[in-house]
Amino acid sequence: MEPLKVHKQKLKILVTGGAGYIGSHTVVELAKAGFEPVIVDDFSNSHPYVLQGIEKIIGYEPITYHMNCRNLDDLDQIAKEHDDIKGLVHFAAYKLVGESVKEPIKYYENNLDSNISVTKFCLKNGIRSVVFSSSCTVYGLPDKLPVSEAAPLKEAESPYGRTKQIGEYFFEDCIKALHPLNVISLRYFNPIGADPSSEIGELPIGIPNNLVPYITQTGAGLRELLTVFGDDYSTPDGTCVRDYIHVSDLAQAHIAALSKLLSDQSTEPKIEYFNIGTGRGYSVLEIIRAFEKVSGKSLPHVIGPRRKGDVPMIYADPSKALKDLGWRAEYNIEEALSHAWKWEQRLPELNLKQTG
Repeated sequence: MEPLKVHKQKLKILVTGGAGYIGSHTVVELAKAGFEPVIVDDFSNSHPYVLQGIEKIIGYEPITYHMNCRNLDDLDQIAKEHDDIKGLVHFAAYKLVGESVKEPIKYYENNLDSNISVTKFCLKNGIRSVVFSSSCTVYGLPDKLPVSEAAPLKEAESPYGRTKQIGEYFFEDCIKALHPLNVISLRYFNPIGADPSSEIGELPIGIPNNLVPYITQTGAGLRELLTVFGDDYSTPDGTCVRDYIHVSDLAQAHIAALSKLLSDQSTEPKIEYFNIGTGRGYSVLEIIRAFEKVSGKSLPHVIGPRRKGDVPMIYADPSKALKDLGWRAEYNIEEALSHAWKWEQRLPELNLKQTG
């Protein structure tokens, strides 16, 4: 698709955490779809290069504010400069399960305060359409698989998962209070990969906490070996099973959600939930073998102890997203891993590799 240029009639969408991994890919897809994204990011967990990568893909420099969205006064300044913002996509959350177990205060403070701040901003400025970045961790340890949106929210296995549960309850309570909001909560499964252009991708600061960047860094020789956290789970090969979705597919889900919200003529406040996954689970060892296939690299790995906060197996029933949003994942697992590997190989050229 050719890069789209900004025109005054384009609908502006505020994207909090828009320089992050999922946020940056969503900004790209928003621009391609004809929206004008406005990025808010404090760059505490992202790299400024991302803005250059976005510009190379979409053909123009995105509007960007270097600020923390928990600061309502700063958000109000954005409203003064852009009084035509029509929707919000709210990322801007800490998202590492293991880290949240060790640092719960950090997670509760950031993830909950940001929800409150951006909601106040929306109510103050007449913005009804909100896409909330949620997570499959809200399901805890599900009773059956694949997990659908009708599944009960079980006790979260980590503080991160609990902040996402509370975030959804928060929006539900705002709806019950008849605040003029129309919210779609997207419950992500496990995003991986990079934009096919290799201009943006996952760029962890320090030691990666997610599987695929650790795999690609090991493949690139930056890590001696990969530790698999547990091989004694009740899964086919004993390792954890997850639903891995290409980040560009995930970004497209936000476009579908926004389109639904913006086309809704009803003034009744409401919230809807959608699983965003592929419907297929892969074990850690299957991902390792798939990476070895696409990269031609042999990946050294060892088995370590289980990691706190991990559930043994979870994958989505994404049928509701197909039915109501017209969305489904298009990339397969090998394509996602291939894009992640190409991005990893570009990082030395861009002088962006950060190890710890």
